[in-house]
Amino acid sequence: MMFPMPVLILGTYDKDGNANAMNAAWGGIADDNQVWVCLSKHKTTENLELTKEATIAFGTAETVKACDYVGIVSANKEADKIKKAGWTVTKSKNVNAPLFNELPLTLECRLLKVVDGEKYLFQIVNVVADEKILDADGKVDLNKFHPIAFDCAKHGYYELGKKVGEAFKDGRDLA
Repeated sequence: MMFPMPVLILGTYDKDGNANAMNAAWGGIADDNQVWVCLSKHKTTENLELTKEATIAFGTAETVKACDYVGIVSANKEADKIKKAGWTVTKSKNVNAPLFNELPLTLECRLLKVVDGEKYLFQIVNVVADEKILDADGKVDLNKFHPIAFDCAKHGYYELGKKVGEAFKDGRDLA
């Protein structure tokens, strides 16, 4: 088990240009400009085979119901999935994929490769962040941005908690 697992919302377009959203909690950073996501066969994977591009947004405490909804309902069965989630779409300027306006932090990505038929490796080509989650220096502020994590053992969503230390600093006390 690995904790925390970010709640990632993949955005793709299908062959007709219709936006799709999918909740995929099995993913993470692969390198400083790469992300991997583990996906079984879905409408999203069909779209990725076609476009080779996607957006990867982070689910938030404010959008938890909609994020869960797009994970449990298939676009193959519900054509108005995004509308029912209460989301609106803007086309990304950098990749052929949708941005979901209600999700304040999104990675615009190009597919690099698929490993073992289910591990999708993406290159991050741009990061889109709503100004409301940024600090004065233009960095994401976790006091303003409330990403959620998935607990695969108990099937729960959890908001990230308070800051408990300074990375690359606190351990120096033991050096």
